[in-house]
Amino acid sequence: MILDGVRVLDPAAPTGPAVLVVEGGRVVSVTAAERPGPLDGLVVTPAFVDAHVHATATGLLADGLDLTGSPSPRTLLDAVAARAAARPGSLVWGHGWQEQDWDGLPSRAELDRAAAGCPVYLSRVDVHSALVSSALLDRAPGAAGAVGFTDGPLIADAHHLARRAALAAVDTTTRDAAQRAFLRQAASRGVGVVHECAGPDISSAADLAALIAARPAGPRVVPYWGEAVTSVDEARDLIAATGAHGLAGDLFVDGSLGSRTAALREPYADAPGCGHPYLDAAQVAAHVAACDAAGVQAGFHVIGDAAADTLVAGLKAAGPLRMTHRVEHLEMVDAAQMATLAALGVVASVQPLFDAWWGGKSGMYAARLGGARARPMNPFAALHAAGVTLALGSDTPVTPVDPWAAVRAAVGHRTPGSGLAAATAMAAHTVGGHRAAGDLSPLAGRLVPGAPASYAVWDGRRCVRTILDGFSIHGAPAVADFAP
Repeated sequence: MILDGVRVLDPAAPTGPAVLVVEGGRVVSVTAAERPGPLDGLVVTPAFVDAHVHATATGLLADGLDLTGSPSPRTLLDAVAARAAARPGSLVWGHGWQEQDWDGLPSRAELDRAAAGCPVYLSRVDVHSALVSSALLDRAPGAAGAVGFTDGPLIADAHHLARRAALAAVDTTTRDAAQRAFLRQAASRGVGVVHECAGPDISSAADLAALIAARPAGPRVVPYWGEAVTSVDEARDLIAATGAHGLAGDLFVDGSLGSRTAALREPYADAPGCGHPYLDAAQVAAHVAACDAAGVQAGFHVIGDAAADTLVAGLKAAGPLRMTHRVEHLEMVDAAQMATLAALGVVASVQPLFDAWWGGKSGMYAARLGGARARPMNPFAALHAAGVTLALGSDTPVTPVDPWAAVRAAVGHRTPGSGLAAATAMAAHTVGGHRAAGDLSPLAGRLVPGAPASYAVWDGRRCVRTILDGFSIHGAPAVADFAP
């Protein structure tokens, strides 16, 4: 395959129009074009890596209730009522509501009236709390007595039990269709690899197995399972049972700021309490030590500053590490902690659109924490300067799979001085994603001779072709586009 006249975005590529030659699933050469070629104006990037996704939950929104931007509780209840009337007795799955500008939250009684007997699960945008109907709670024994049970949104353990019940109500045909829809969507946005962050509190082993089996539908899936272990044998057995690449991803040390379950050193500015820790430093240390000795990648979900304290204390207690481990989100981290993470070779999987959506002087983070604590959040520039490898992702369905939007958000951080240079952000969304999965090859995520032929072709912001290891996963092959 010869791509003549394209602009190749790789640090080693010519700055102007180039000729990219691919053969046998590998890049053969990238040279400057001597004259304008037939593909002049198109841009080629390495295929992006989304380092944190939830495939089924995202795909279910193709036929679920997308509550993003709902202006009021009334709008949410009306959407539930319309869906319940159209599909009596069926699960109503929805996602994306945010209550910052609402005049309150709907009660369970109000949701039950709208649901007309349907089981209803409506996750907040951060997926760390949910509004649920009584009919769903009937399918979740123990939720009513669990930590985090309220008449309004469920959090913590109560939420996890309700979510399991909601996912159990999704039949396999619907689940498989949702996963395929997600993979097609990701491929259409120039993504060649996704890191699925599964686990017992976010999905299920059956869900992960189905996604692994669905791989031919699109991007390569790097599967993670977020469940803590205490021994080498446990780590190896769990990897064998789940087919996971590592015991990482959404292994929760804490929750989220939006649901007020992120673990903080000091109380929230807009509500009592310091959040909800799930693991302590000893549990973090035991998990990391067991995984490292078993040759298994470990990792954790960490958002609040108290959770970052727990993470770093646990990593230090685990002793010398030989594997590349990872941490998700890492939104509140100080300079000393950054230095420790860099010294240990821990990769930070971060989501720039979190800052774009909720950062800034008047954003949700400032409301939850106050401006002084919110301002230094998501310190991408400082993490990079400290030597921490960054991998960009979406945490979809929390924010959408949109690599260019993520790169722009990383560059245009809402706190001056915290953004990345454009080339650094691009590298974090390509090379960094491979490193987050433990692939330290200098060719991974690059468009240089010998590298895998994994790339995306762009006409402006539209992805016209995504190639993974020489095979098209988006865009039908056409001789008119790419002359052999």
